[in-house]
Amino acid sequence: MDTSLIITSATGFMAVLGGLLAVLLIVANKRLYVFEDPRIDEVEDLLPRANCGACGSPGCRAFAEGLVAGTFQPGQCTANSSDKNKDIASLLGVTMSIAEKQLPRVACAGGSHVAWQRAHYEGMEGCRAADLVAGGGKGCNWSCLGQGDCVVSCQFDAIYLDRNGLPHVDAEKCTACGDCIDACPRVLLSMQPISHKLWVACNNKEFGDKAESDCGVACTACGRCEMDAKEGLIAISNNLATVNYTQNNKAEKAAIERCPTGAIVWLEKDDIIRKGKKAKKVIRKDALPVA
Repeated sequence: MDTSLIITSATGFMAVLGGLLAVLLIVANKRLYVFEDPRIDEVEDLLPRANCGACGSPGCRAFAEGLVAGTFQPGQCTANSSDKNKDIASLLGVTMSIAEKQLPRVACAGGSHVAWQRAHYEGMEGCRAADLVAGGGKGCNWSCLGQGDCVVSCQFDAIYLDRNGLPHVDAEKCTACGDCIDACPRVLLSMQPISHKLWVACNNKEFGDKAESDCGVACTACGRCEMDAKEGLIAISNNLATVNYTQNNKAEKAAIERCPTGAIVWLEKDDIIRKGKKAKKVIRKDALPVA
């Protein structure tokens, strides 16, 4: 068979095949086309693209889709500015609802100046690593280890350690994403609405003098806060005062006034910590020696 004829036939066949495939692709595209609301792209452009998950969706794109579908509200994005959220609400023609701001609270006030270190820890940096090695050497088995895993986990630089190794949250930078909560091996952080003013800054489960011998600001389960609070607001459970936040409307400063160690506190505006009148004063600023 003539070579030129073979080449011509092959070329023709490929051209016909290419044409048929192109037609099939055009038909499939029309048949299988899924409409995507163009507002999704517009909304996504107004989001911070932090993909922090604080809104309850896996990322900003999914959140934008939920906003357009009506399953989310603009105010649920705590990483965004209020002006941007208002722009989103205006674009979608919805009411701008504002969710109550939440912040991670630390259930420990046992910094190095009040909590005893029973052994000197040397090893891999990090709370999780220290916790695996005899609890990092701290006397209190429930205390903050001060190695800063929560700080490292925060992509918004919203957490820092003070001079005594205790984490503090910058309310302006925090987006309530929850990464710091997952990072803490002792589960000392929890997300709390800012309306929760009454807070137990301790997680020690020991009783009385034993708890205080490990940390000067530990809850001793004396029960005075429970007695002074309105009924149902505070209970002593596992030697620790716990606040029933379903009764948050009953919260008053009276509950903290007779706490001898200052383990239960009242959080003022801008997270200023107020202790009760009977709480012993913490004067020491430097770290305690290893006991």
